[in-house]
Amino acid sequence: MRIATVLRNDDFTREVCRQLREKLLRPGSPFRFVEHPDEEPDMVLSIGGDGTLLEAVHQYGFEPAYVGIHTGHLGFYADWHPDELDSFVEVLMAENKPYLAEYPIVQCQIHTRDGQTYDKWALNELVIRNNSLSTLVACVYINGDEFETFRGDGLIVSSPSGSTAYNKAVNGALVHPSIEAIQLSEIASINNQAYRTVNSSLVLPCHHEVEIIVMNPEIMIGLDREQAVWQDVRSITCRVGSRKVKFARYKKMTFWSRVRKSFITG
Repeated sequence: MRIATVLRNDDFTREVCRQLREKLLRPGSPFRFVEHPDEEPDMVLSIGGDGTLLEAVHQYGFEPAYVGIHTGHLGFYADWHPDELDSFVEVLMAENKPYLAEYPIVQCQIHTRDGQTYDKWALNELVIRNNSLSTLVACVYINGDEFETFRGDGLIVSSPSGSTAYNKAVNGALVHPSIEAIQLSEIASINNQAYRTVNSSLVLPCHHEVEIIVMNPEIMIGLDREQAVWQDVRSITCRVGSRKVKFARYKKMTFWSRVRKSFITG
């Protein structure tokens, strides 16, 4: 099995990785660590927090299975802790096939006013904000039909797994990853006698598409950990992606158990 690692940048994480490599590379081991960036791994070990795992997913894409070892501040995606390295190595050595949990993504197309189209995707969410102190103004269409004109701080289009991230902070719904859907949530919308929005999150199934027509000349677009300033964006379309990110689960832990552990019990 070819294994790649993506690490959080701190000494403790690097030491955890060193210990893990030492345990997995014993004589006769079936494991080999990927050292060349062009070599495709079978499994990617993310050692850090959820941000590290998002970095790993965007680096290696959809083919490998991912496993998280939690050394960061939030480990919603991670199954393992540093004090469980021996147990983790034991289940890998036993060659038991893990349960592959597949998580939907948000597939996006960014259309600029000069006719260019950029294909993007996010495991957690797409976030749109104005790039100044002024209000973001955007017309929202669902399946080609006008829905609302949004005025406020920004909009979030999240995946089911991303529903527990920024979407949750703006009181969006938590959606199980088995439900192939995206969720559109508002950030501080303006609602008064002059301007109205639905002022609620919308959960859209896989055959729906949301189009956000942007009125601002310059906006900030966030895709998971990546943030960039975009100019002259005409519109952004989002739908459920055709591909999914695979997580190798060697422990029995349901999605709702993860939610409870991350936000209630710790």
